[in-house]
Amino acid sequence: MTVDGRVVRGERTRTMVLDTAVALATEAGLDGLSLGQLADRLGVSKSGLFAHWRSKEELQLATVERARDLVIEQVIMPALRAPRGVRRLWALHDARLTYYGDGTLPGACFFANAEFEYNVHPGPVRDRLAACLDEWLVLVRRLATEAVTAGELAAHTDVGQLAYEIEALGLAAALQSRLMPSEPSYQYSRQAVLDRLRALCPEPDLLPEGST
Repeated sequence: MTVDGRVVRGERTRTMVLDTAVALATEAGLDGLSLGQLADRLGVSKSGLFAHWRSKEELQLATVERARDLVIEQVIMPALRAPRGVRRLWALHDARLTYYGDGTLPGACFFANAEFEYNVHPGPVRDRLAACLDEWLVLVRRLATEAVTAGELAAHTDVGQLAYEIEALGLAAALQSRLMPSEPSYQYSRQAVLDRLRALCPEPDLLPEGST
């Protein structure tokens, strides 16, 4: 099968543009994202971007999808390499905070910023953000359920409550790390989740004793 080089180059360009859009949205807001603003940041013509997205909403939705893909690549896939059970659940939280803290995104978490921005703005963008959040929480609950089934979390564990707490601690770390950079927000978040998991785990030695 022959691969059209123009298609490959076009996809690479589209991905590069969307990576920039994800980062820019954590600075200027997803609602403030526009083809003109993106063209200025990239140093390209606005007309060239119209070949990919005909409207601001199309660009916003594509940016949400790229942000989701990045979370899969940078957070979920590395975490899934950990052993099934409580270590995999911990690895997901740890990988999430590593991604926030590596400096790739100026605003730490694309979804934290966009969800706050759009929580009272109905429409396709809000609906997609809500679906992504639901998808994430389903994953956290599934990993927690697997840990219960494996006997690595107590049988009485409320996986919905645990998923909520892990999400809240990740969200707080992302926001506070930028507002109060002198505070060890990621360390606090890691330690809080570790403490919660170790208290529920019949074999706490499966988990690190503390965060660094």
